[in-house]
Amino acid sequence: MSREAAAAAVREFLASSGLDWEAPDSTTFVVTLPGERKLMTTTSITLGEHAATINAFVARNPDENHEAVYRWLLERNRRTYGVSFAIDHLGDIYLVGRLPLAAVTVEELDRLMGAVLEYSDGSFNSLLELGFATSIRREWQWRTQRGLPTDNLAAFRHLMDPTDENASQD
Repeated sequence: MSREAAAAAVREFLASSGLDWEAPDSTTFVVTLPGERKLMTTTSITLGEHAATINAFVARNPDENHEAVYRWLLERNRRTYGVSFAIDHLGDIYLVGRLPLAAVTVEELDRLMGAVLEYSDGSFNSLLELGFATSIRREWQWRTQRGLPTDNLAAFRHLMDPTDENASQD
């Protein structure tokens, strides 16, 4: 399959998907996948000479507990389809994949974008809990001391000290 035919398949998929996307050039597509835990996952599809690559940002470099975070990612990689967790030179976490241009079809793109969304959104709270627990606790305390809502931190209520009188506030 030529790069042009693969680009046509990507455009067909995106047109039928209802997803927000843009094409900065004829071989790069940037797609926004809406989530529930991770509100959005920005994903790029880049068409090379022989293969398409998929890159999706998942989370920044964890503040703490790196070994546990990386172990968790590697264990998840055993069960992923089409993409795997990886880190870049800054330690930021991505989902990455590569497939031959001949495999770039509407159906396969649907499977791959579904996998990216499932893995990014489904792993987000676990990654935050493992790699950012101290920051989450500080944010919770800062908000409760000021009477600010903690609704978007509710998934992490179990990380709060039960003896902290502010921990039960919303």
